Amino acid sequence: MKSRSLALVALFMVQLLYALNYTFAKFVMNEGYVKPMGLVFARVLGAVILFWLLGLFYKSEKVDRKDYLKFFYAAVCGVGINMVFFLKGLEYTSPVHASVIMTSSPIIILLMSSFFLKEKITRLKIVGVILGCIGAIVLTVYGKSERAADNILLGNLFIFLNAVFYSIYIILIKKLTVKYHPFTFMKWLFLFGILLVTPLGITEFSEVDWQNFTPYVSFSVIFIVVGATFGTYVLNPLALSRLKASTVGTFIYIQPVLAGIFAMLMGVDSIGIVKISAALLIFAGVYLVSYNQQPKPIT
Repeated sequence: MKSRSLALVALFMVQLLYALNYTFAKFVMNEGYVKPMGLVFARVLGAVILFWLLGLFYKSEKVDRKDYLKFFYAAVCGVGINMVFFLKGLEYTSPVHASVIMTSSPIIILLMSSFFLKEKITRLKIVGVILGCIGAIVLTVYGKSERAADNILLGNLFIFLNAVFYSIYIILIKKLTVKYHPFTFMKWLFLFGILLVTPLGITEFSEVDWQNFTPYVSFSVIFIVVGATFGTYVLNPLALSRLKASTVGTFIYIQPVLAGIFAMLMGVDSIGIVKISAALLIFAGVYLVSYNQQPKPIT
């Protein structure tokens, strides 16, 4: 029970970090401090350095040769393609739109985990997904942000593709997170990841004018690298090793709620009865999916 509770706390922290990341990353890119591909490179470079440094402080695990290919595929979906589509999409759309579109991931993960991981789709889980989906749709209709957006349609398409590849990534790493320590898994994931994103982002990264950074910009970039990249990629495998992939996926419904609250605190959004109702639906959906009860599966 204790380990499950800790896993749920870790999942909540992942969604909180991701929710804050929308606003910080949008600001850094739209104000011209770091371009999207340069920010992708910065995220992966920072994460690979941190994970390999931490690897010096714990006993190294032997990795099965056959698993290196799995690490590579996970890096392609969960580091390379995922981050590129996310930041390019966020460049064109708004944080609220992006966070809401990401809520399509639980449905994709639920279907994939049923097909590939043979997880049982229970009635309670389906009800939870439906409630969360309704709440997300309400936020889609009524959620607004004053952030500038250059191309909403293209940006939303990129964010959706990011959600698809993120879902594939969650399925790919499910068994690996049980087999290996999170730090072992992540240091190899990001080592492959830096090889993938270097050709795409090294040019924009080299163009960054670091001396032009204000304290807020510096904090934003550090948060994106350390919190929204290193932190989330540590906590997600910890949660996956103790919870079903579909449960992990459904927690994504929390993101638009937290992103909306943060946007409100930053003065770029407002709150009302409709948004509160949507948030309650989302949290109810997450509760039902994560509830540790084993109803009879649908036959």
